[in-house]
Amino acid sequence: MKVLVTGSSGHLGEALVRTLRDLQHEVVGLDILESPFTTCIGSINDRECVRRCMTGVQAVFHAATLHKPHVATHSTQDFVDTNITGTLNLLEAAVTTGVESFVFTSSTSVLGDALVPPAGAPAAWVTEDVTPIPKNIYGVSKSAAEDLCQLFHRNKGLACVVLRTSRFFPEDDDNKAVQDAYADDNIKLNEYLYRRVDLEDVVSAHLLAAKCAPAIGFRRYIISATTPFSPADLPELRVDAAQVVRRYFPDYEAEYTRRAWRMVPGIDRVYVNDRARKELGWQPRYSFKFIIDRLRAGEDIRSPLARLVGSKGYHTEKFAEGPYPVE
Repeated sequence: MKVLVTGSSGHLGEALVRTLRDLQHEVVGLDILESPFTTCIGSINDRECVRRCMTGVQAVFHAATLHKPHVATHSTQDFVDTNITGTLNLLEAAVTTGVESFVFTSSTSVLGDALVPPAGAPAAWVTEDVTPIPKNIYGVSKSAAEDLCQLFHRNKGLACVVLRTSRFFPEDDDNKAVQDAYADDNIKLNEYLYRRVDLEDVVSAHLLAAKCAPAIGFRRYIISATTPFSPADLPELRVDAAQVVRRYFPDYEAEYTRRAWRMVPGIDRVYVNDRARKELGWQPRYSFKFIIDRLRAGEDIRSPLARLVGSKGYHTEKFAEGPYPVE
């Protein structure tokens, strides 16, 4: 099968190209940056470039984007041009050339302020039914691109699946206070309880989405590690996360103590992947328990694919706050 991967020099893009090549697919990689995983250097803003890359393609994995860390360094117009107009160009070309599956990589960031409940309220139970309240141009642009996918399914019959991925980047946390308070692996392992997913699992979700898209038509899915929690845990999670985690994993603290790690005091939202597991047949491997077991065995918390791709960063320069400027 011939497939197009946009953002092929990026973190997810490289992982997709590597995996698709291993599966013997013919891969067209489109990116503005040269890399071993990019076969066409160009922009999704360039309609002619997009048209050329789409020739003969049966499935599109649209991962190219300006990310949240670019909000402080790029203009609002840049986000509109790349995340909205670029997506429109791809959708139009996909319809013209008869693409069978279009998979759009979105983000849980589209939910914005809906992710943070008011003070004194339980943690938020975040499913696909939560109404987005974007809080920056990144969220607005991803939400608009999602709506374009839905529109092209409705009006043009294009099979589109939107994957709202949680955190899978390997870079340092974007909160300086969190960076200072926790070791990096400690931060990331805590997040597997409620807001993180491994790159290997993100890729498997994309492959399943492309396979299922023609039968689904249009659907949005949250792609995050499977949480151990239930809605009954939400009030206590907000005020005493360690106590809740202790009930589910009585022995986790031994591994944390060995490393001088700490559980976060409170959790304000929990991402729920039930729909993706049920409808796509997605089976993410990297959960909090799975990674604790890996630590106990002396193994890395990252998948082999995540280690292979490594860190990409978002900017060529460095900033005082870390790998990107913090608003």
